[in-house]
Amino acid sequence: MDRGQLADFLRSRRERIAPADVGLPAGPRRRTPGLRREEVAQLAFISTEYYTRLEQARGPRPSREVLAGLTRALRLSDVERDHLHHLAGAPPGPPPGPSREVRPSILALLRRLPQAAAIVLSATYEVLAWNDLAAALMEDFSALPRRDRNLVRRAFLGPRPEGGRLYGVSDADEFSASAVRNLRATAGRYPDDPEVTGLIRELLDGSEEFARLWAAHDVCAEPTLCKTFRHPVVGPISVNCDVLAISDRDQQVVIYTADPGTPSENALRLLSVVGTQRMDVPR
Repeated sequence: MDRGQLADFLRSRRERIAPADVGLPAGPRRRTPGLRREEVAQLAFISTEYYTRLEQARGPRPSREVLAGLTRALRLSDVERDHLHHLAGAPPGPPPGPSREVRPSILALLRRLPQAAAIVLSATYEVLAWNDLAAALMEDFSALPRRDRNLVRRAFLGPRPEGGRLYGVSDADEFSASAVRNLRATAGRYPDDPEVTGLIRELLDGSEEFARLWAAHDVCAEPTLCKTFRHPVVGPISVNCDVLAISDRDQQVVIYTADPGTPSENALRLLSVVGTQRMDVPR
């Protein structure tokens, strides 16, 4: 265990996180850059005294549970998580939960698909990244808090404006069943991740449909090749649905494209101009 390097690394990661990044107020008397030590300790579910000792290079070797808590609290990337483990003298094992870090090359890919709507999903169906056309077709995800960007939560717990389910897609029931099967497989890969177990518990408590599908213990899902979105501005849009797996991050890139020369292609072109504006809402 390299106590000095561990202390410096923890301090550098703490100072780069703005309070707003973790839902905390900045406050008028905040003198330290980033988070305070007691805030990191609270987010990691450890005592402030223990965390302070780690930053002062006086602490004992942290357990894997403590390292997992620090990884979440400090929002470490996979590479940073592994580095933290090596500094603490505990070689990293499998990631404790699904990765939320999207590679820059994937983000660039989304921007280079102006005629296709594309999103990146985590293993728990959280929308991690999207391009402008996806926001116009589905929803302006940038305007939502993180928990509301989860498509499984939305499918089973709403909201459902004007009776529509999951942006009015034609295969909402099929998507929901497929998502449950994939989520059960995810739970098997990350049995100790609190976000995975918390999401499943919330869905079991809030949706009888989810509870029924979950009880079937199915883990195999058929791919969806096409679907139709009922958009409130431009009407129905039929798209091909292609999924590219990012195996090292346990993520998926979902790309929606319309067949050339169809009304749906014209509708997508119109959406690329309209963006997230709602022309059906009186001003």
